[in-house]
Amino acid sequence: MITKVTHASIWVKDQDEALKFYHDTLGFKVVSDNATSMPGYRWLTVAPPQQDEFELVLNLATTPEQLAGVGRQGIFILTSSDIRADYAALKGKGVKIQTDVNVNPWGSDFVFEDLYGNDFDVVQPPTA
Repeated sequence: MITKVTHASIWVKDQDEALKFYHDTLGFKVVSDNATSMPGYRWLTVAPPQQDEFELVLNLATTPEQLAGVGRQGIFILTSSDIRADYAALKGKGVKIQTDVNVNPWGSDFVFEDLYGNDFDVVQPPTA
């Protein structure tokens, strides 16, 4: 029986460039960075600093089909405890912000893009 999702993989054009964005710009921690497990392959995963049960795999695109998928991998949803501070911090770092902070009945959110155009929706649930 399937019990949980542990990883999601996105295609990237350059793993070092992607790592710099996710680590330095978004503040994600590096969980794995192993280029010795398989010849010619680097297993590189990151995660938000307070999350241990899920990792985002920064997978190097090498085929034309994989390269065509870079930046077209759906919407990732992130949780924030201070959405306005996160919005200001990302905007200050030059991240491409698609929307202002929206206040909705289910919480507040805004959408930004990573360096390849993948969408991330940052959500802060409403306070009780």
